[in-house]
Amino acid sequence: MRLAVCELPDGLELGSPTWLTFIERVGDLDPDLLVLNEMPLGDWIADRRGPNAAVAERFAKPYDELVKELLSLPWATFGSRPVQRGELLANEAFLVDEGHYRPVHHKQYFPQEAGWYEQDWFAPAINGFDVVDRGNVHIGALLCTELMFNEWARHYRRRGANVIAVPRATGALDTKWRAAGAMAAVVSGCYVASSNRSAHEGTRPSQFGGGGFVFAPSGELLAQTTASEPIAVVEVDLDLVVEAQRAYPSYVPEIG
Repeated sequence: MRLAVCELPDGLELGSPTWLTFIERVGDLDPDLLVLNEMPLGDWIADRRGPNAAVAERFAKPYDELVKELLSLPWATFGSRPVQRGELLANEAFLVDEGHYRPVHHKQYFPQEAGWYEQDWFAPAINGFDVVDRGNVHIGALLCTELMFNEWARHYRRRGANVIAVPRATGALDTKWRAAGAMAAVVSGCYVASSNRSAHEGTRPSQFGGGGFVFAPSGELLAQTTASEPIAVVEVDLDLVVEAQRAYPSYVPEIG
């Protein structure tokens, strides 16, 4: 399976030259599965305090059109979108494949600090960390901050996952995010594929760092995106997942 990760700019709009160029380039690379960054459209809602019902509604509305467009594309897409659930939004991981939209997971862990006031805006309406299947590929979701909690990467290994998709909206690809991606791969024996929002001059806010990445089941960094190469594609070898999940430390059981 050909797996693609990316970095897309803050403030992205459907139909813009940036979006159209991105879709054309993905088509040229011909992946089987594309991982988008976390809630990729528009300005980032959580850089301000909330909640605000009108702002939340405006933020969520363009994603209906995004899903319609993704449904028409020849590759499968894994991403996340805001969905209105009561007074707050839920950050919903999804898989679009063969003309079907499949909700996968609602984000459970939210930061609360300058630039990421997510607890003001989001709450899950669905609990749990479930696996979604695409043929013989079994995919788990860790949305951004959730990557920092290795118990859920271990959980996905027990659920039979072989790929963990990690849409992000984070700062620079620093030691924390590299370590988290590598360790999620090591403890689960899965490929860990993450895409991130990026910033450019004049964008508000300007703290997004790009740097999508793919880690092998061994924890080896296989690919990373850059501003000049915003899409990266790797070949997924499921035999390597089988080997890694039989090896240390992935195989070690929990006692009690």
